[in-house]
Amino acid sequence: MQKLNLFMVFFAFVLAVNGEKQPNVVLVITDDQGYGDLSCHGNPVLKTPHLDELYEDSIRLTDYHVAPTCSPTRAALITGHWTNRTGVWHTIMGRSMLRHNEITIGQILANGGYRTGMFGKWHLGDNYPYRPEDRGFQEVLRHGGGGVGQTPDYWDNAYFDGSYFHNGKALPVKGFCTDVFFDHAKQFIRNEKNRDKPFFVYLCTNAPHGPMHAPEKYSKPYAKQGVNIANFLGMIANIDDNVGSMRAFLKEEGLADNTIFIFTTDNGTSSGANIHNNGMRGRKGSEYDGGHRVPFFIHWPKGGLIGGRDVDMITSFVDVVPTLIEYCNVPKPKGVKFDGINIRPLIEGKQSNWPDRILVTDSQRVRDPIKWRKSSVMTDQWRLVNGKELYDINEDPGQKKNIFSDHPGVVSRLKNFYEAWWEEISPTFGQPTAIYLGADAPLADPVVLTCHDWIADGSTPWNQRHIRNAEKKPSNTGFWAVDVKTEGEYTVELRRWPKESGAAITASLVAGANVPGVKPFRAVPGKPFRAVQAYLKLAGKELIQPIKSTDRSVLFRLRLKPGRDELWAKFIDADGIPMGAFYAYVSKVR
Repeated sequence: MQKLNLFMVFFAFVLAVNGEKQPNVVLVITDDQGYGDLSCHGNPVLKTPHLDELYEDSIRLTDYHVAPTCSPTRAALITGHWTNRTGVWHTIMGRSMLRHNEITIGQILANGGYRTGMFGKWHLGDNYPYRPEDRGFQEVLRHGGGGVGQTPDYWDNAYFDGSYFHNGKALPVKGFCTDVFFDHAKQFIRNEKNRDKPFFVYLCTNAPHGPMHAPEKYSKPYAKQGVNIANFLGMIANIDDNVGSMRAFLKEEGLADNTIFIFTTDNGTSSGANIHNNGMRGRKGSEYDGGHRVPFFIHWPKGGLIGGRDVDMITSFVDVVPTLIEYCNVPKPKGVKFDGINIRPLIEGKQSNWPDRILVTDSQRVRDPIKWRKSSVMTDQWRLVNGKELYDINEDPGQKKNIFSDHPGVVSRLKNFYEAWWEEISPTFGQPTAIYLGADAPLADPVVLTCHDWIADGSTPWNQRHIRNAEKKPSNTGFWAVDVKTEGEYTVELRRWPKESGAAITASLVAGANVPGVKPFRAVPGKPFRAVQAYLKLAGKELIQPIKSTDRSVLFRLRLKPGRDELWAKFIDADGIPMGAFYAYVSKVR
């Protein structure tokens, strides 16, 4: 650590001597907003004037590709590695936690002298060592899991008010979620402005991901579209206002000229395809372009990234980290080989003899990756889909005409690339992430386990409505993959409802309050489950304790040795029907 600090001081000194001032970076990434969900991309209903203004003066990557769903995109975006390599190929089931050995752009920029802040949706792990504050971000305000009101989020959160995790601790907030995250990002920038250090803001809205809620003044202009679409579009209109407000704020603070401002999204549209999808086939989750081709605008006045120009060559989320390293003039992490490349020459229009790249994206929403599953192997001209369909994207952007049989040479080239790609990354599939127990780190104890991260053969209860409904009984069980870091005595506290609810295991719950838009997760009555026993399987032991009707939790105490294990926990009623313990709190007591 001392050597690293000395290096950082020396690096900063060199920059100062050379008169170079590193640019600030604000990277805004929205959730479930597709390429066509912008008026500058031709949407005939939605109005996004502030993003249109950014578009007009930015360099635009018009053939930029991500993953078809959110966690995988975020993993690749902040590491420069293929999603499947990082351990993040799903959004739940313990497959959304970024491997501990991955180096993030937060760590890279922090090591290069930047102040780093993360605001909004992380969705790469809610326990140490997977949280943003463990991965290089010095200031964090985020919700839990993949969205407000999901299982790891603070209980009964909806899109208005509630509590978010501020540097690991719950903080009550007021206002609509997107407004809160932008406001805290501004406060971070204001605090950092006088430090004479550059800053990196990773601003990740959970909007316009469902459930569909928006402040009424934003959804009202789209009321004719129905409540779901009106609130989807309303959330984007609110994002648009916040982007405009942030850019005006940077200008007022004298920071706009030397700030790299990036706007992008995490996958194809979830809800806007029937209005406008830019002629593409597919939407969120799809292997066709509509699932993974998304907007990417980059604007930096001091660096000459202005004027409005399209970059039409194919690019990818794995290119972002190596490119930001170049632009921010920070050291590349030692021993790290990126899957992406530095695309600065493309962005600046200075490329010559640019290679005909082959890129891969896929949607592996399964426990373990499956070869060719929902995959697209891509070049500037071609899309090989699922290894069985071929499209000339220049002649057929809607991917309507399969010409697989007409171009055997192209198919062979793309298949060979994919086969080599799969062979190279597949050994990492056998190293899934596990949640640490007994780690010596700030706010790493207690460990809060939620059913969002259960490993199971099917889906898991990933939002709080699932908890309230006690869905999928009696098969509603799974296990947590855990990794005990230190030997000692531990307690495992099992709960059906989280601590902040204050509810007994067997209790029902009244429905929570509504908010504008659709019915929120919390506005569903919580069904009772008349459990009489609690069951825990861990460290080679199977333990059972009785449950009284007034018990809020059941506490087990046992000795754990270092190593990986499976933690199974469930409640059982008088008829022998099991239901998983949706929450478990694990503490090392000595």
